Amino acid sequence: MTGSPLPTTTACPRCGGGFACGAATGRCDCFELQLTEALRAELAARFDGCLCMACLRELSGPTPSAPGDSRPLPARA
Repeated sequence: MTGSPLPTTTACPRCGGGFACGAATGRCDCFELQLTEALRAELAARFDGCLCMACLRELSGPTPSAPGDSRPLPARA
């Protein structure tokens, strides 16, 4: 008997924290986030793999920078 795929336990490439990625199962918490195509492209260029929800929420939230600001995204230690 074959079961459904299980979420993959991995480490966030941004903060190093562990989390369970459910993308392979077709259901992951990150599917609920509304990320712009520009942010998706930037994250894909900067990081290999999925980011944890805490990092995604932090990066997808409103930023105090001015429009057109090209400063890099803040890195977590």
